[in-house]
Amino acid sequence: MKKSELMEVVAKKAHLTKKAAKEAVEVLFAEISRVLKKGEKVTISGFGTFKLTKVKDKRGRKSPSDATPIVHKAHRVIRFAVAKSLKKEVK
Repeated sequence: MKKSELMEVVAKKAHLTKKAAKEAVEVLFAEISRVLKKGEKVTISGFGTFKLTKVKDKRGRKSPSDATPIVHKAHRVIRFAVAKSLKKEVK
């Protein structure tokens, strides 16, 4: 499902105009992004949890054929853990 399709579904099921549904979806995503940027986790009951994890420096190679060593710098990664109820529903 694309973002535009999600907006249409929200508009239809919540009896909103397309403009209001678009704004609601945009605000939801913006708030999730804002909270994650601050380093906090976002838990949506019955859906799942978004959280940031830190990845340490890793040593690797440029490519399998080229043994030149490189270092992948430490960075933050967003992880998503699915809620048990959603897992059960999808199974």
